[in-house]
Amino acid sequence: MSTYKIKSLNVMSVAKIGAIFGLIFGLIWGIIMALVVGGLGVIAKEVIPMAGLGAVAILIIAIIGGAIWGFIGGAIYSFVYNIAAGFIGPIEADLEV
Repeated sequence: MSTYKIKSLNVMSVAKIGAIFGLIFGLIWGIIMALVVGGLGVIAKEVIPMAGLGAVAILIIAIIGGAIWGFIGGAIYSFVYNIAAGFIGPIEADLEV
């Protein structure tokens, strides 16, 4: 068993992975919220004819917002990790081949 240390993280690499995770979670959250808003839109359709379009907008905003905030969160996390690893040491992991 070998011990490896993660001394630093590439900020851009972690930010890209964060964007993918944010996109996936945004898609899941967007689908849930679109179903809720879509259901309310059906009820409100008698009063407001285009009420159902809010569900599509929420789905799109959740996906895009999740990707953007995931990217920003990943960049901040890796930046802070690099600073903290300089003070208290890196994460150590035991890996077995």
